[in-house]
Amino acid sequence: MPKKNSTFVTEFLFEGFSSFGWQHRLVFFIVFLTLYLLTLSGNVIIVTIIRLDRHLHTPMYFFLSMLSISETFYTVAIIPRMLSGLLSPYQAIDIQGCAAQLFFYLTFGINNCFLLTAMGYDRYVAICNPLRYSVIMGKKACIHLASGSLGIGLGMAIIQVTSVFGLPFCDDFVIAHFFCDVRPLLKLACTDTTINEIINFVVSVCVLVLPMGLVFISYVVIISTILKIASAEGRKKAFATCASHLTVVVIHYGCASIIYLKPKSQSSLGQDRLISVTYTVITPLLNPVVYSLRNKEVKEALRKAICLRPFSS
Repeated sequence: MPKKNSTFVTEFLFEGFSSFGWQHRLVFFIVFLTLYLLTLSGNVIIVTIIRLDRHLHTPMYFFLSMLSISETFYTVAIIPRMLSGLLSPYQAIDIQGCAAQLFFYLTFGINNCFLLTAMGYDRYVAICNPLRYSVIMGKKACIHLASGSLGIGLGMAIIQVTSVFGLPFCDDFVIAHFFCDVRPLLKLACTDTTINEIINFVVSVCVLVLPMGLVFISYVVIISTILKIASAEGRKKAFATCASHLTVVVIHYGCASIIYLKPKSQSSLGQDRLISVTYTVITPLLNPVVYSLRNKEVKEALRKAICLRPFSS
């Protein structure tokens, strides 16, 4: 129960990076702004190239373009306010704005998790069942998988936001983070949050452990299938089609699991903040960078665009 004579909070302040001097914050601002602009431009380039080059009108690149769009919305929900906070610490956000930020952050973050799972399923079908690939991964199936990912993101975000903002917030109003996230907000609540912690953990397991498990199983089957391919060139080509996706999956799920699956007793908000920088600023850049540098078809499409050669019809 809230304490007597407590004042209910109507807005929060972000602690952000206020513990650093202005020189350090300026350096962070320049670095994070550069990474943010690279992420935005990289995702726009990927979506545009996939749209223009008909060679890339396949399920794998459909999911890649959906992931790029989702990553763009995900970063827009977090990074602009974080950059503003670097220049002017302890910025205020009203409780409705905080709820909206958490909602969009969770929606697109969870959407990314399940899009990566759908991409893993696509690679599984392509390598383990190639003769039926075009039938199984038809246009309708791809749209269902993409819309299902977004639907799960919306549903889980609604559960989390309702759980967190159904709590009373009294005297404490400084969020020990640079954006509205579940754990820092729960620490500010002036009532018992055990049920909310359980909800947060169950949601985290559903959106991290379940997709990770599916991706892991699919790659066990994929690798065993690849190893049965007779020619070394065939094995190399099959591994190459999975390398980019596997790289992004390991880093994406790895960072998210450290933050959201770690027991509360081992949770340090300062440590979580540092990992969150990786998860919200650096990881989104990996999608365009990894797929641009490691994928021959994307590199060829980029080369055509740079050289102003017409795309194949």
